[in-house]
This record gives sequence, C-alpha cells and structure tokens, in this order.
Amino acid sequence: MSDVSYPADGFALFPDRSVIALRVNGELKDLATTVTQTDAVEPVTVDSPDGLSILRHSTAHVLAQAVQRIRPQANLGIGPPIENGFYYDFGVDDPFTPEDLKAIKKEMERIVRENQRFVRRVVTEDEARAELADEPFKLELVDLAGGPGSGADAAEGAGVEIGAGELTIYDNVTRDGETTWKDLCRGPHVPGTRLIGNGWDLTRVAGAYWRGSEKNPQLQRIYGTAWPTKDELRAYQARLEEAAKRDHRKLGRELDLFSFPDEIGSGLSVWHPKGGMVRMEMEHHARRRHVEDGYTYVYTPHIAKEDLFLQSNHLVTYREGMFPPIPLDEEVDAAGTVVKPGKDYYLKPMNCPMHILIYKERARSYRDLPMRLAENGTVYRNELSGTLHGLTRVRGFTQDDSHLFVTPEQLESEVTKVLEFVISMLRDFGLDDFELELSTRDDEKDKWIGSDEFWEYSTTALRNVAVASGLTLTEVPGEAAFYGPKIDLKTKDAIGRVWQLSTVQVDPNLPERFELEYTGADGEKHRPIMIHRALFGSIERFFAILLEHYAGAFPVWLSPVQVVGIPVAEEYADYLDDVVAQLRAAGVRAEVDHSDDRMQKKIRTHTTQKVPLMLIAGEQDRAAGTVSFRFRDGSQENGVSVDAALARIREAITSHAQVNTAEDLV
Repeated sequence: MSDVSYPADGFALFPDRSVIALRVNGELKDLATTVTQTDAVEPVTVDSPDGLSILRHSTAHVLAQAVQRIRPQANLGIGPPIENGFYYDFGVDDPFTPEDLKAIKKEMERIVRENQRFVRRVVTEDEARAELADEPFKLELVDLAGGPGSGADAAEGAGVEIGAGELTIYDNVTRDGETTWKDLCRGPHVPGTRLIGNGWDLTRVAGAYWRGSEKNPQLQRIYGTAWPTKDELRAYQARLEEAAKRDHRKLGRELDLFSFPDEIGSGLSVWHPKGGMVRMEMEHHARRRHVEDGYTYVYTPHIAKEDLFLQSNHLVTYREGMFPPIPLDEEVDAAGTVVKPGKDYYLKPMNCPMHILIYKERARSYRDLPMRLAENGTVYRNELSGTLHGLTRVRGFTQDDSHLFVTPEQLESEVTKVLEFVISMLRDFGLDDFELELSTRDDEKDKWIGSDEFWEYSTTALRNVAVASGLTLTEVPGEAAFYGPKIDLKTKDAIGRVWQLSTVQVDPNLPERFELEYTGADGEKHRPIMIHRALFGSIERFFAILLEHYAGAFPVWLSPVQVVGIPVAEEYADYLDDVVAQLRAAGVRAEVDHSDDRMQKKIRTHTTQKVPLMLIAGEQDRAAGTVSFRFRDGSQENGVSVDAALARIREAITSHAQVNTAEDLV
C-alpha cells in the first residue's frame, strides 16, 4: 500500500480479490468507499464472519431481483443474512412452487454472470418514498426510520434495510451503466454480482408474517445459503444431509420415543415408554448429582395468581409470551349476584417467582446462605405456532431450574462452583467441547438498573470465573439482562453444530422487587443476590440435542433397552431368560426377543432400534455357560462367560461408555 496515493478507495488499497469490503474507523463499508490516510482501515475478506454476512446479504439481493424479473408484481419485504445463509420475504398473490424456485435459480445465475455493480446512494425520506412508491413494505420501513421502531427494532432482520441516521438505496448497475434494479438497504455489499460465484443455493420456502406479527400480512419467505466456494457449499450440504438423518423428530418416530398428538395440541409432547426411560435416567442422574452438590429439591404448582406475576414483572414485560388468564374463585349468591370477585390465574412461564416465595417464607440469616433450590418444574410459553419445532421449541416444557441465594461476598465462589458443576454434568452426558460467552452492559446508561458498583463487582466476578475455567471466552457488551451480567455455556455436537445450553444469570432485581432479606453477621438486614441457573435449559430441548448428537445410538446407560437376548433357535430362549433375569436383578434394562422372527430378522430389528448390546446364544453357548456379543456396527465377540458378560455390561453402564463396536466394551 506504500504506492497508494490518498484519498483512495478499497480497490486501490486491497487488490486481493478475497477482500470484498472495508472496516473504516470501526464501521463496515463498501470496497468502493474512499478513505484518507488518517482513517483506520481494515480489509474484510469473504471468508471472515463479516465477509460471509456481506456475501449472503448480497445474494439475497440477487434473489429478490430474480423474483421481480419473473414476478414483477412481487412486493419486497426484508432480506437479511442469517446463520449459514439468508432469506428474503415477498408479498405475492400465489405461493412459490418448486418449479418457481428452479426458474428463480436460473435467473439468479444470469444476474451473477452479468456482474452487476452494487452502487450505494444516500436518499432523503421524500426521495425514498417516491422511488419505492410501489413497495408498501419498504414504505413502512421508511416511515419507521429514525423513530422508536427503526433499524433492527422495525422487524427481525430490518437492521439490514435502515441504517442509523440516513436512508440509502443500492442500485444494481450493468456494464453499460444502466440501473436495472434497486433496493432500500444500508449495505455494504460485494462490489459486483460475479463475486457471489457458484457457492450458493436456494433451500426452501416458508410463510412468514410481516414484521413477525400475526396481525400483519403473511409473506412468502425464500431461504438460501451462500459460501465463498462451491466446495464449501457442498461441505455445508453434506452437513445438512447428516443433520437430516439425525433430526430428533425423525428419530423420535423411528425409535418410538415421543409424539405430539393433535388431540392434545401444538407444542405439547407426550413421552412414550422408551423415551420416558431415557428421560427418567437423565433426571435421576441429575438429581443424584444435585443432592451431592448441596442442592435441595422443591416443588411448585403450575399456576398462580396474577398478582405474583405482576410483582415479578413477567406480566408487564412478557405478557404476549404467557397463556391467557384462567378466571377462578368468583362466588355468586342464589340470585346470581357476585358476592366475591374472582382472580385471574396464569400458567407459570418461569419457576423463579415461586422459589422466591419459598425463600421469603421465613427469616433468613447469612448462615443459611448460600441457599440452593432446584426443581424440575414444568412451565408454559405461548409460542407462535410457526416457531414450534419438535422438542427444541415447545409450549410446555420442564426446566431443570435452580435458583441460588447468596451474599455479595459469596458470588464469585458460588458461580465458580456452578460452572464447574454444569461442565462436569454435561461431560457425564458425553459432551466435552465447550466455550463461554459473557454478556455485559455497554455504555448506554439508560438501559441498565443497579449501581455501578454492583455491575463492576458482579461482572468482574463472572469474568474471573470464566477466565479461570480455561475455556474460550467471548465477551458481548450490551447483551446482559437489564439487571445483571450472565455467562452462557455453548457446546458443539458430534457434527460440529453449536448449541447454547446452560446459563448462569446474576439477578439483584427480583430480590429487590420481592424485598428479600437476610440478617448479616453485623446483625443488620441485607439484600441477597439471586443466581438463575438452568443446566439443561429444558429437559425436552436437551433430550433433542442428545438424540441428534448420538444419532439415536445412546450410550449404554441412557439406552431405553440396554441388552436384548436373541436365541439362535427357540430352544435356547430359556437359557437367555436366565441370563437376562440376572441382568435385570443388577438393574440392567434387558429383555429376550421371543418373537417368531428368524434370528437374522431379530438382529436387524434391534440394530435398527439402536440397541447397544445383543446377546446371542445357541447350543455351544448353552453347553459352555457363555454368550456371544453382537454390537451396533455388526461386529461380534463369541464365547464370553456369563459372569464376565454381566460384569462388562455393568461396567459399561457405570462408566457411561458409548458402545458401538467390540473394542468399545472393556
């Protein structure tokens, strides 16, 4: 860059074609932006997180242009980048068909080849309204510009449309200098459409309400993905294929684990015997570990009076996420006159207000703290039907909720214990790739409550704990709850997907709202700090994550059926009945297949059902007092004495071993 004369644009500064945008004085800008020598300028490469977002947003524009070439009457909604891809919403009279998608993809390929330039243009509100007169959704965004609903608050993804302080339109300009298409957008974009290359694809069509509200028109949303190269696209598609095989909804049906009967309602699951067995084992193990670590289990009801949720502020800030009220307790006389007005009750969306009431039931001393309350409490959220997704997004779910009440001096040591406990527990379930995210406040003072002193010592405490863990830590300013910082723990599953699991949230707000107190060593009254801690998040969601992580092939200790006996012929069934009886006496979930199927059919059936251990016995085994092991991968180990087999099975369960092959069974 020594030969560059200023002012200069990004093309002169960074001729490398992998650079697609700039970061100028901390802000993302188009590569065509002109800078001076005093500006702090960084290149943005296409394979960086920012570069991928720009590539995907640019591809969304190409999609929208292609749609309007094919359906000129289509109205434009919003087209943001999302994780691994992008979408664009359209107002159309008729839904898009698979044939439409094929035609749209062909048109997108033409636009990419045309290498249209993305050219940024600042406009006034009046100019924007005039140019977008035929785009009602864009006009609505223009009307919101600069107001309380502007930017990202206008709608999910709307931050890509409206920037802070100005309106901009991006023109798509051909080689001949003709503006062939335009869109309201804050940018930046790749310099030209050819840079989008061939590492993209359209994936599916869905319905979506404008600005996320059921009161607004329903639009057609086209999803796509975009990557710097064709090879990266293929690798992503391979990951999707593997994820589809592991989809917990598919496995739930195939393995007979759970279902969502229409008669019960959307987002409300029932657990079948096999799924219930896995869940029971999960809960029992978690309960044992919690009790060992000093937690006390409590139980609370599913509904409570309106006043409780008003005091906790849930009904003020979270009303739309709660189910409608249930009126109760009204009393009328014989004439039908109301002599005692009723009360509105609500299904609880969270367990914390009830745990607070348990704390408040009697006077507390500093000697009582820390107090660690735990509950597998079922809660209810009025999720929109379009957001429901198997067990990962439901309307009724069970949180493995814990609330800890601590003194300020205990905060750091208690959060340390919580984080160590959470990581240890997740490792029990076979997860071992973790990273942490610390959400802190930013400098916008009006967003936060509580003293600077509290924020400083609580944030420092959480940061110290996170750093001491040795895990990768990312700090996210401005993402704290309005009342306190939090740590989120994320894990990667077997195919590299990142899941956010456990949260440790510091909360001085609810103790203040409920006027919680403890008597300190000085004899004075003090306010405790509350720590919200969900380990699994919800049992349903964690079960779904585990199911996909293991592709249904659980470790032996979690498997619904741990051992199946398969006789070579019916005459050896009694011998296996005796072996299985010994296993059951030792607490092993074991059974003998007495069906009329041939042995090979039985083996196929139980392999498909992902049973970890099959015990096969024929004449030679019966005569020698042995069994033969058959494993999920088809490998086999013959002539193992019954005593040795029992010992090895028990050890696999105790050690939480994953047993898929002969080598896995010690």
